[in-house]
Amino acid sequence: MMTIDPPSTRFISAVSALALLLACALSASAQAPRWNLTWSDEFNRPNGSAPDPKKWAFDLSDNNNHELETYTSSPANAHIEDGHLVLSALKQDTTRPDGTTRHYTSARLFTHGIFSQTYGRFEASIKMPLGKGIWPAFWMLGDDAAAVGWPNSGEIDIVENIGEAAVSHSTIHGPGYSGDKGPTKAFTLPEGQRVDTAFHLYAAEWAPNDIKFFLDDHLVAERTPADLPAGAAWVYNHPFYILLNLAVGGDWPGNPDQTTNFPQQMLVDYVRVYKRADHKITALPSALTK
Repeated sequence: MMTIDPPSTRFISAVSALALLLACALSASAQAPRWNLTWSDEFNRPNGSAPDPKKWAFDLSDNNNHELETYTSSPANAHIEDGHLVLSALKQDTTRPDGTTRHYTSARLFTHGIFSQTYGRFEASIKMPLGKGIWPAFWMLGDDAAAVGWPNSGEIDIVENIGEAAVSHSTIHGPGYSGDKGPTKAFTLPEGQRVDTAFHLYAAEWAPNDIKFFLDDHLVAERTPADLPAGAAWVYNHPFYILLNLAVGGDWPGNPDQTTNFPQQMLVDYVRVYKRADHKITALPSALTK
């Protein structure tokens, strides 16, 4: 014989279940950080315009990775189009100050001297280029680099890609663990997805003694002082600024070959920076943090 609970019992059970679900939801909400937007660029300037000079500057310095490009401020290498930042790597000869010729141009933007922040969530929606020897990156450098040098200032590579359709990398660099010694994690998109056919969200959530890396809001890596070599310093407790660049060639990806097509384009839909609502976090122009 089937037993049927009386209505009052069923009502109490339903209320209890609802209360349990509500308690779980409130608990999850309490544990999840609440974020306040502190800085962003949605790249909504007119087509063909330069990146907003109130938010970005062009980094025209040379590099130490045996890259092949010359970074320029030309609209051909960096401009706004249809609500996106477009960084373009071109096959184009330039003569360097030392008289040598380079065969590619590209762009590297940064917020140094404009914006920097200690801790928080840093994210960008990006459609990557893809090709042998093509090296796009969204990353951060310590604001004290001019004073203490690299890698003592620290580097947080939120995402780099070296020509793999579904695999990208997140890395940190500091004194005693820079270059190929930097703790790195390769992460792969779900089957059938590619870095160059759709925008993906790359993010880092940075707190004291902890940096978490995310792909499309899925945790893909976490770094703490325990990941460093014995005696190495954790140098991620001061303001960092943001960089976006598209390199050509270099020690890690190698050089382009006959399969690499040009131009190559890195499209950025937006960059956003947040701070925890329950933390007091420094968010000052770089010039004020030296």
